[in-house]
Amino acid sequence: MKKKLIQSTSAHFEEIFQAQPEYIFLSPGRINIIGEHVDYNDGFVLPAAINKYICFAISKSDNFGCVIVAKDLNETYTFDCNKELKPIDKMWVNYILGVLHQLKVKGLKLNGFQIVFSSTIPMGAGLSSSAALECGIGYAMSKMFDLNLSKQEIALIGQKSEHTFVGVNCGIMDQFASVFGKKNNVIKLDCTTLEYEYHKADFKKYSLLLLDSNVKHTHLTSGYNIRRQEVEKGLAIIKNHFPEVKTFRNCTENMVLGLQEQLGKILFKRCHFVVKEIQRVQDAVAALENSDFIKLGKLMNETHHGLSKEYEVSCNEIDFLVESIQNEKTVLGSRMMGGGFGGCSINLVEKGSENELIKKISEQYKAAFGIDLKSYKVKISEGTAEYKK
Repeated sequence: MKKKLIQSTSAHFEEIFQAQPEYIFLSPGRINIIGEHVDYNDGFVLPAAINKYICFAISKSDNFGCVIVAKDLNETYTFDCNKELKPIDKMWVNYILGVLHQLKVKGLKLNGFQIVFSSTIPMGAGLSSSAALECGIGYAMSKMFDLNLSKQEIALIGQKSEHTFVGVNCGIMDQFASVFGKKNNVIKLDCTTLEYEYHKADFKKYSLLLLDSNVKHTHLTSGYNIRRQEVEKGLAIIKNHFPEVKTFRNCTENMVLGLQEQLGKILFKRCHFVVKEIQRVQDAVAALENSDFIKLGKLMNETHHGLSKEYEVSCNEIDFLVESIQNEKTVLGSRMMGGGFGGCSINLVEKGSENELIKKISEQYKAAFGIDLKSYKVKISEGTAEYKK
């Protein structure tokens, strides 16, 4: 799959520019094993890069002219990188221009280039194709023009470009996972301080299967903003009663349980989920270190229950997928992944059972909703890197 992507991207480059590319870069999508909606609540997340990539075939040009070819979209954009860069009405271009703009703001010198890029990361499935695009461009520019950017700088530039040129106020997890990914390792990331540590994630006789609901409900953004306001209100009430609490990280479940009346039904549910989810990430790290996959699966199931019933960011389609697969003997755990209201479920399943599960759940899902299910078998991979032949 990776080789095929590299070959087809390189061949397309040769066809257009009548020369072989000087460089090939690969930038991966990501999953999050556990730790949902806690990145903005001073919690930890547990992401990993996966073996779905954007491939960039690139050569330098001898002037400031830049040509970017999006192979999958059959679209081309040409510009002068010496001139002021501004967002345009093509979204995919803005992800790239935003990164280049951030580099220029830092006073770094760029030159012209030709790029062809192509991807195996499914769009709109919540696997962060946008972060892979940003980080791949940042990494490529750093290597080609000797900018000596650190991995952390590349991740932060990607995030900033999304805030400014795309208008999405995303957290740092996606970019961080794309750049810092390591084969058979998850990253325990503190989204507040950016401190991180690797933990082994060799699933042995189990594998990760993603089921894509193929739905994206429109209240993702509004629902997200409302949740942020609710947890802020809830935390203020908790701090009022427990002055020693600075963030959700040093708030205990007992504190939240004791304030059920003061918080009220909604804020109680939201805060209870956050405190429990922060703990679940710690428990999941221990389970991975001990190769206790049954425990990890239970934690994933608990997370889904919390996201669906307490944080209320799931939807009928995702709940159906999770509940259907949880009943299968070969499945250890299942939960929705990402912001919610659609997207993918992530499932920990016995190796060899994937095709049967996909067939069975696809039929059930089609019968229930009339929607075709997509599925992706994924492995934990290296982060953004140059591909050397």
